[in-house]
Amino acid sequence: MKNTTIIDIAKKLKISPSTVSRALNDHPDIKKETKDLIKNTAKTLNYFPNPIARSLKNKRSNVIGVIVPEIKHDFFSSAISGIEEVAYHSGYIILVCQSNESYEREVVNTKALMQQRVAGLIVSISQNTKNGDHFKNLINMGTPLVFFDRACSDISANKVVIDDKKSAFNAVNFLIQKGHKQIAHLSGPKVLKICEQRLKGYKEALKEANIPVNNKLIRFAGLHESDGYSSMDELIKENIIPDSVFAVNDPVAIGAFQRIKEAGLKIPDDIAIVGFSNNKITSLVQPSITTVDQPSFEMGKKAAGILIEMIENEETRKNKKTLVLETKLIVRNST
Repeated sequence: MKNTTIIDIAKKLKISPSTVSRALNDHPDIKKETKDLIKNTAKTLNYFPNPIARSLKNKRSNVIGVIVPEIKHDFFSSAISGIEEVAYHSGYIILVCQSNESYEREVVNTKALMQQRVAGLIVSISQNTKNGDHFKNLINMGTPLVFFDRACSDISANKVVIDDKKSAFNAVNFLIQKGHKQIAHLSGPKVLKICEQRLKGYKEALKEANIPVNNKLIRFAGLHESDGYSSMDELIKENIIPDSVFAVNDPVAIGAFQRIKEAGLKIPDDIAIVGFSNNKITSLVQPSITTVDQPSFEMGKKAAGILIEMIENEETRKNKKTLVLETKLIVRNST
C-alpha cells in the first residue's frame, strides 16, 4: 500500500505542496483555518511524516539508536527505560537493537542504525567485542556516541560506568568479614573489561586479607545462567567445594545457585553466594541472593542526557568524559 505524501494532500485540496508542508510545520504565514483543514485532511488520509526525508532537510533526526547485549537481562531493560525516559521528554524516540552477545551482530546493528540516519548512538558492547573499528567509523563521521556499562577501551568516547574493581572488592571483602576464606570467583570472558576489573577487585580483597589467590577457584566462562551452572558443576566434579561464591553477574549467580541446590548443598550454610547487578530474580529465589546493586535506570538516564547534549551542541563533543556512578551491596539471605 502506497504511503500518503504531501503531494497527495496538495492534490486533494488543490493547493501547492509547499503550502501543505508549511501548514504541517505550523508556519506563521499560514492562516489557522487553512492549517486546520490541511491537518484534518492529513489525518483522514493517514499521512505520516517521513523521518528520513525530514532528517535530510534538517540535517538531524529525532531518533536515537541503542545497542545492548540482551533486552531480557533486567539490567539492560532497566537501562533502556532510563534512556527512553530522558529521550521522550527531550523530543526524541529510541530504536533498540540487541547484539545477543555477538560481535558480528553488533557490527550489523551499528550499520543498520546508521542507515536509519539516527542522531546518535548509546551502546553497551557484546562480550565478544575485541575492537571498536565499527564505532571509530561513526566517530569519524561525526556521529555522537556514548557507551554505558561495557565500553570499548580502545576508543575515546563519553562513557557512563561504575567502578567495577571497587564494587567487586567490597563484595568479596564482605564475604571475608563473614569468615569466608575459600571464595570462588565465577568470571566472564577475559576480553571484557568489566570482567577483568571485577577479577582484579576479587584478587585485591583476598590479598589485603592475606588470603592466597587459588587459581583453581577462578573459572572463566560467559555471562549467562548456563555459564554459572557449568562453572559450578566443574568445581563440584573436581571435588573443589568453596565456602562461598562471588559471581561476575546475577545470571551467573543464578546458574551456580541451581547447581549448588542440585548437589544437595545448603545456601548459605555450606556455600554463600554473592551476585552482581541486582536483577529482580535475586530477591525472588529462596534464599534470596546478596548482590551488588548497579544503578541501571540512572545509568541509562545519564547516558541519554549526555548524548542529547552532544546532538544539540556540537561543542560538547570535543571533551570526552567518563561518568562513574556509585554502587551498593544489597545483603540478603544467601550470605
